[in-house]
Amino acid sequence: MSRIIIRNLILIIELICLSLLLFSCSDDSNLNTESIIIAPSNYPTHTNINTTIFWIGELADSSNAFIANDVSAWDGKWKEHYGGTDDPNNRNGYYPQSFTPKQNPFYFALPYNDINTTGIRKQNALSVVYWGSEKTWGQNESLCKNRWIKIIKGNLIAYAQWEDVGPFETDDNNYVFGSELPRNTFNGTGLDVSPAVRDFLGITGLDKVSWQFVAFVDVPEGPWKNIITSSQIEY
Repeated sequence: MSRIIIRNLILIIELICLSLLLFSCSDDSNLNTESIIIAPSNYPTHTNINTTIFWIGELADSSNAFIANDVSAWDGKWKEHYGGTDDPNNRNGYYPQSFTPKQNPFYFALPYNDINTTGIRKQNALSVVYWGSEKTWGQNESLCKNRWIKIIKGNLIAYAQWEDVGPFETDDNNYVFGSELPRNTFNGTGLDVSPAVRDFLGITGLDKVSWQFVAFVDVPEGPWKNIITSSQIEY
């Protein structure tokens, strides 16, 4: 059989296969809707959110409603596990001046906790949190801890990990995972960020930023990836 005939036969077979493929795709009933995944970029962006600074080891006073930050909502020894106080005034780049932190200095707090005060996961957490169904979660594993957001101020963008709950609210899911404004009435803030985030973005006092959840695969290289926090709930 000549090469031309063989080549024509191959071409005919390819055309038949292509026709069968197009026919099967034209039938919507054959689509596997369970395989359709919403891209992380489709997480909504929260714009013009009042933002304040907090830090690991912060003492309780009137500016923070007398809530100290030596522990977090998920870590009873947060200050110890970080390596000390994340001094906002004495800095060595994005680190505190006196030590290199053991956890990511780019961290933040949002006013929702999937774990209640008794250490049990809230009944609505798996349905409220965007990624609640992405896997089977362990009993001592928070859906929220260590997740990433990008924070936007002007032309600057920083990335940070979720390491505490607040400011001043712990169950504001309609804001954190919805479209409502923060319900915090103390000073209207909806996001707390660390000194490292402050320094990268140039945040001053009570400032405004926009923020959006992102998947880790979409977090670009930067100082926020030099030390990544991976620990889970530790009381």
